[in-house]
Amino acid sequence: MKKVTVLGAGSWGTALAMVLAENGHDTLIWSHRHEQAKEINEQHTNEKYVPNIQLPENLRATSDLKEAAEHGDIIIFAVPTKAIREVAENIMNYLNRKVLIVHVSKGIEPDSLKRISEILEESISPHVIEDIVVLSGPSHAEEVVLHHPTTITAACTNLRSAEKIQDLFMNQYFRVYTNTDVIGVELGGALKNVIALAAGISDGLNYGDNAKAALITRGLAEIARLGVRMGGNPFTFAGLTGMGDLIVTCTSVHSRNWKAGNMLGKGMKLAEVLESMGMVVEGVRTTKAAYQLAKKYDVPMPITTALFEVLFNEKEPKDAVDELMNRLKKREIDYLQ
Repeated sequence: MKKVTVLGAGSWGTALAMVLAENGHDTLIWSHRHEQAKEINEQHTNEKYVPNIQLPENLRATSDLKEAAEHGDIIIFAVPTKAIREVAENIMNYLNRKVLIVHVSKGIEPDSLKRISEILEESISPHVIEDIVVLSGPSHAEEVVLHHPTTITAACTNLRSAEKIQDLFMNQYFRVYTNTDVIGVELGGALKNVIALAAGISDGLNYGDNAKAALITRGLAEIARLGVRMGGNPFTFAGLTGMGDLIVTCTSVHSRNWKAGNMLGKGMKLAEVLESMGMVVEGVRTTKAAYQLAKKYDVPMPITTALFEVLFNEKEPKDAVDELMNRLKKREIDYLQ
């Protein structure tokens, strides 16, 4: 039995905490809202994020960050990307021993263009970091809490640390592979949200399956092109955290990014979409970061560029699609361009 803290009581943090508690680990989940922690402790539910699900009775919650920091020998960051730096800096005040850090968020910080593991390395003293592991892959919380079969990847440059997290989570419905390509895994998990927004727009415009299949495959080409330029392993993008995560996020009704794109395609403005969603849509911030990375590394990313124009320069979605279709002719395979 391990002592584990999960930071973030949203849908994914709650689902992972359930897996850990059901695996017999001493699991404490932290919420920044006292009422949410109280609900988890007293009613064993988290209705806002995982409705109609009974949580394990051995899963405890707290809204006290000090208590959360002092509890876990393994600390899992399951907060939105925009909150990672703040939470990491705050929890640093209470860490006085080495801990194994895991993050499950999928995004890139705009402007700094840092991956999440890089943000954590900057925000937490190396004296208290045993290692940083990324847990990513095609996984909707709504299905994990129902014990539907799910397969994801634990990535760390130190394979032994990845294997520790593999052992922590593995059970009959939750299968974990390992990978040492942290760059590729983080980029695949973040950038697929950009393509999922585009896929949602395509569906909102009623462009059908042909268009969405093209977006998914050409989107993967963009992701791999940038990822390899930044040091990722090209084979990673054909795996669970590349193609696997891209498929599930572009095609599932559970996908927040697909839903947001779908509303944009139907004519809603971005501000209206974000207000109606009520939860973080990681792909919006990541689109800005991906656009900046494409410029920095001089990598052609036409879908990302078109989506950036729709989100931040008010280009009509149909006009953006028309421009994509009328680009100069290219080979498909050479340099994946």
